[in-house]
Amino acid sequence: MATVKETENVKTDDQNKSLGRHLGTTIRQLRLEHNLTIADVAERAGISRGMLSKIENNLASTSLETLEQLANALGVTLSKLFQNYNLPRGAAQLVKKGGGMEVVRRGTRVGHTYQLLAYDQGPHKTFEPFLISLEDSCEEFPAFEHPGTEFLYMLEGKLEYRVGKDTFVLTNGDSLTFQGEIPHRPEALLETPIKFLAIIHYDAPDHEHVEE
Repeated sequence: MATVKETENVKTDDQNKSLGRHLGTTIRQLRLEHNLTIADVAERAGISRGMLSKIENNLASTSLETLEQLANALGVTLSKLFQNYNLPRGAAQLVKKGGGMEVVRRGTRVGHTYQLLAYDQGPHKTFEPFLISLEDSCEEFPAFEHPGTEFLYMLEGKLEYRVGKDTFVLTNGDSLTFQGEIPHRPEALLETPIKFLAIIHYDAPDHEHVEE
């Protein structure tokens, strides 16, 4: 059974190898972008061609001083070599056309589609983006209220939308922003089919909401 010290040593070795791979790949990419040979960069940095080749292929570790010399030879800052190292993974979500998760909301009816375009993987939501499609011009909507700020962006059709006592006519390219606590709803579907984005940004992590 491995001791804590042995486990820490393994982690350190893995981290060093990961950093070495990153630095080697970054140096090679920058060298190629500048159309420089290994000999060119090695001469400018004051190191041997063999050492540079080993650094690029993660076969040798190097000092910060040597890395700074390499950065200068490549015409970049030292921080540039570390810029994209150890970025968090899973921070981006891609949803292809038509691939949004269909969800049921209080306003969901025949001809009304709600597609969730992204979701928070943690315990708290910070925002929810929906692609909403409306086709039944006879449908009546209840008023919706929820925490946070809501942003609408019209993609297709013509829609009259009510926020509190005011109504707004939205067509392709129009946008509308309002506080979610104010009662709001589609007032009239003037030209169908209608498609618009509804993006809700929540002010606090401990919200509870009822969405259209």
